Amino acid sequence: MTRPSEKDVVAAWQKWVRSGTALATEQGESVEIIYPGRRNDSQGADYQDAVITTSGRLMKGDIEVHVRSSDWWSHRHHLDPAYNRVVLHVVWWHDTEAPTSLRNGSTVPVLVLGAIRETSSERRSAVSHSSAQSTPCAGGISGAAMERLAELLDQAGNERFFAKAAEFQADLAQVGAGQVLYRGIMGALGYSRNKMACLELADRLPLTKLESVASAKTSDEQCIIELQTLLIGMAGLMPSQRGTGYFRDGLTHRYIGILERLWSSCRDGREMSPDRWHLCCTRPYNSLMRRLAAMSYLITRYREEGLLTGLWGRYVEDTPSYQDWRRMEEGLLVSADDYWGCHFDFGADSLAASPTVLGEGRASDIMINVLLPFSYVWGQSAGRPELTTAALDAYRRHPRLADNALLKHMRSQLRIGRLLVSSARRQQGLLHIYRTLCTQGQCGRCSLFISVRDEYPEPVVPEVG
Repeated sequence: MTRPSEKDVVAAWQKWVRSGTALATEQGESVEIIYPGRRNDSQGADYQDAVITTSGRLMKGDIEVHVRSSDWWSHRHHLDPAYNRVVLHVVWWHDTEAPTSLRNGSTVPVLVLGAIRETSSERRSAVSHSSAQSTPCAGGISGAAMERLAELLDQAGNERFFAKAAEFQADLAQVGAGQVLYRGIMGALGYSRNKMACLELADRLPLTKLESVASAKTSDEQCIIELQTLLIGMAGLMPSQRGTGYFRDGLTHRYIGILERLWSSCRDGREMSPDRWHLCCTRPYNSLMRRLAAMSYLITRYREEGLLTGLWGRYVEDTPSYQDWRRMEEGLLVSADDYWGCHFDFGADSLAASPTVLGEGRASDIMINVLLPFSYVWGQSAGRPELTTAALDAYRRHPRLADNALLKHMRSQLRIGRLLVSSARRQQGLLHIYRTLCTQGQCGRCSLFISVRDEYPEPVVPEVG
């Protein structure tokens, strides 16, 4: 391999991880890969959520792969906060004396694969205990273990549900139920990349502020534009706040003009920095701007009774049936007929295919991750055990959601098909295992690994001679 591409280096890296080759950084520190992470299909490092040890130190974060170590600088990763979680820089050639430094000032160890290749016959060793367990599920799950896996996924799905319910319970002890529900929905609208920033926005711009605007005697159209002004302005995402130019077609020019005039009259200096958001490498139909627009529509839709009562309050007196839960989920769907019905950012290419800014997939995700665990806790706090039971039953019966990259990664890691992961609860179970075990380097504590290991122990090979 005289002139490897980055794809070649990635393949070599995967090979060394699987083989149990003894690894060491350029500085001579030993490296053990406890969990190799998953390929990143978005902005940032090549592998996310890896767990490694270097000279006895446990490190959790991302891994970036390059052909040359100098590529880190030529690609300007040292200026990009998306790479602040990198804990290992894997390269084929080490061609610079400059350290791999992050924007936050930290430095990252460099591992040179080319050197391993040149001395592989000398450095290859028996797989260490840690390396042997780095991907214990890599062989997949066979035959009789599938039934046990289904049980474990259901159990893990329940654990994730109760963990989310506990978070809502803690929030309810601090703020009102409406703010807790609104905050949960905002977090879900941000997806994983912008969840924390959306939660911060919900704290800076509480539901009471939005509903006070919605309660004014204005048209729905005026209400929506005023709410969008607050949401976009407090997020720090107005064109004037981002400081970048936009293609000003007639519609964009008029819309931005309205927003900027309204924002100049209500800004209070508490807006967020644009740097808090990840706007790149997002599918247009899932853009953050369209999700913020969706919230403006939801607040306006339930402006008479409020978001809490509008979405959930009608079921306070009667225990919701499964069909009621599904209707509640439908109450989250939003189609926009304003600027965001055909754009995904200011001046960006139009979206002619669909005006849907909050569709079935995201509504189902909010139902599973927000409304049902929230309702479970609300039933407990109100002394309504039948409501708690109904929420948990709806969670267990909910059909599976659309696959995301993380779910696909876990199914690939376990080598299981979609048929086994047949419900939203089992999908949540996969996510729970990934978040609490895989990415924490806790494979040895995983019930799945222990179960398969005990049922199918490694065969004893008799000595020959």
